Amino acid sequence: MNAAVPLIVIAGPTGTGKSALSLDLADSLAGRGTAVEIVNADAMQLYRGMDIGTAKLSPDERRGIPHHLFDVLEVDEVSTVADYQSRARRAVESIRARGAVPILVGGSGLYISALIHDFQFPGTDEGVRGRLERELEADGAAAIWRRLAEADPAAADAIDPANGRRAVRALEVIELTGRPYSATLPEGAAFWTPTEVVLLDVPLAGRPELKQRLAGRAQAMFDGGLLDEVRALLPKGLAAGPTASRAIGYAQAIAVLEQGVSVDDAVTETTALTWRYLRRQRSWFGRYRDAHRIDITAGEPLREALDLLAPKLGA
Repeated sequence: MNAAVPLIVIAGPTGTGKSALSLDLADSLAGRGTAVEIVNADAMQLYRGMDIGTAKLSPDERRGIPHHLFDVLEVDEVSTVADYQSRARRAVESIRARGAVPILVGGSGLYISALIHDFQFPGTDEGVRGRLERELEADGAAAIWRRLAEADPAAADAIDPANGRRAVRALEVIELTGRPYSATLPEGAAFWTPTEVVLLDVPLAGRPELKQRLAGRAQAMFDGGLLDEVRALLPKGLAAGPTASRAIGYAQAIAVLEQGVSVDDAVTETTALTWRYLRRQRSWFGRYRDAHRIDITAGEPLREALDLLAPKLGA
């Protein structure tokens, strides 16, 4: 592995054009003689068949650029941060072994942090985990999340209140280590490998327009076949999938198909949850103090990214 070539990370909140920038950057670097391959850092794009609701690029949209860690899990499988870290690091190492530059692209902050930082996961205890999971089943995700918020507000802020499994893991770590779960998160730790992080975002003045765009995207997902996509995934175990079933848009589509919720209500809830998720993303990435921030509403993001990265890549 050529550790002198940095891992490039393009991250930021949803709807800020990360995939488009990664493709444009890869094309531009290829024109300068630098091969690039892209690694997915969107937790839900790991799942096979979850395309419309995750805005996953189709193979035809990938411009012939190799893409990794898309469609590697079935919808009834669990996605864990530790498993992602292992898969993604192997992908990065194999890309470098081929003499190419790896670009990590996505908005799943914990996954990105676990990959780029020199971070080891705390152990697990079957007894503690089993007890917490039984409490989750009995009390529900919201109650477990409130317990976490009392014990570790910083960790709760980073975890979706509907994600009972992740809240259980955080409570388990707290109980086993006697430390806040947030203290085990890798922000501020050394990089696992030389890394350049580019964060895309919009300024405060541009956020109403972004919110409107996300609402339009939610409507377009339902208009564009999300219900049919979910209908095809239900026999494959989507509704029971511990991770995939909670994906924003998919949970709401399941409610339309199985609970009689109206499409309009599903779109409204999807929009609200997407905006809430974006706020958590912005809070998470705000901790990346050494990242290079690009305002997507000012100037040219591709030009800014190239000016920053090309000298570091010798391109």
